[in-house]
Amino acid sequence: MTSEEKNCAEELIAFIDAATSPYHVVDSSDGEFLPPNKMNGEDLHPGQSYCFSLFNTGAVVVSIGENPRGPLRIACAHTDFPCLRIKPNPVLKEHGYGKLNAEVYGGMIRNTWLDRPLSLAGAVSLRGTDPFAPRLRLVDFRRPLMIVPNLAIHMNRKVNEGVELKPQKDLLPIFFQSNSSDTDDSKKLLSLLADELGVLTEDILSYDLNAYPCERGCMLGCDDVFLSAPRLDNLSSVKACLDAANAWKGTDGIRIVALFDNEEVGSRTKQGAGSTVLSMIMERIYMALGFSRDEYLHQILDGFCFSVDVAHALHPNAPEKADPTNQPLLGGGIVLKVAANQSYAGDPEAYAVAADLCEREDIPYQVFANHSDALGGATLGSILSTQIPMRTMDIGVPVLGMHSARETMGTRDQMSLSRFLISFFSA
Repeated sequence: MTSEEKNCAEELIAFIDAATSPYHVVDSSDGEFLPPNKMNGEDLHPGQSYCFSLFNTGAVVVSIGENPRGPLRIACAHTDFPCLRIKPNPVLKEHGYGKLNAEVYGGMIRNTWLDRPLSLAGAVSLRGTDPFAPRLRLVDFRRPLMIVPNLAIHMNRKVNEGVELKPQKDLLPIFFQSNSSDTDDSKKLLSLLADELGVLTEDILSYDLNAYPCERGCMLGCDDVFLSAPRLDNLSSVKACLDAANAWKGTDGIRIVALFDNEEVGSRTKQGAGSTVLSMIMERIYMALGFSRDEYLHQILDGFCFSVDVAHALHPNAPEKADPTNQPLLGGGIVLKVAANQSYAGDPEAYAVAADLCEREDIPYQVFANHSDALGGATLGSILSTQIPMRTMDIGVPVLGMHSARETMGTRDQMSLSRFLISFFSA
């Protein structure tokens, strides 16, 4: 492994450590993000970059070349990840313990969240002078606050044979020691938030909080060939997309990084890939730059998009789950994702573009296809291409343990993905 590959992996670990909620993913993206409704066409100029927030949990980064009439290139990823989300009125006092009422967000592997120190991160809405403009504050406690304890094997002798975990019963984290006579226990979370933010509890109107594992990512294995971390799905892709945006110094065309929320629950939200928000932003930008609507539509149809999300690596202990002829390995390079049912976006020309870019830049690549007897996952590429009809291809890095509280990838693959997207923007 080269020092450059190792540095790229260390940068990814640092990014993931800071990006503990979708709000913090956007906040960690090194941009000053404006809401799209604050976009002023007179302020958009060739040769400049602009960042727009998608309702605080997504983002669009637009880089305009000196000659905007060149090619349109888009790289997109998602900011959300499977986790536990805290419900309103969350405090439950039972049998001497205070628990937080939580719900499962996305298709997480539930048992991987047991016996792990968990913290909380997200956003809090505070009372403002205008009821239609509450103040939003980000919060990340950055310390262990709670845990979801396992049931001891002595009380569950069949635990190693597989046990169903019911979210409302088995996945509620313990948060404090309860005193049944203490009437203030119900406000424990609000008081903690108020202390952390330096505000009054009565000014807290709502929150959006997710639990996250406190352990930092690391490299492991002989010669540090593997990288283990939470939220590799899909912050590995977010980081590579941002690397491409920061590296592009071209003069022709427009380059866009779109980071959507809610992919893990279907993408059909105002900040998801199923929204029209990206097409609205793009149309306003092209109009401001002097394009007619007909010219804008031609730019869309002639553009190219890579939807970037993780892919399944062949599991060494369950190789029978992989397709017989397409078996991506950790460390083997980026993955081109193919599905006849279009759960992954792509066609022969889009595949050829990806493969040719890899071969021209000497970037290793592999192919993923689902085992025909098993249903696979899906991502945002096909959904986005129904809103913005352009040639689109799904790619990503291979991982093991997808949707676990902690996932594993090949250390050198992050560098391959970043190099690929940088070359895509430069082509």
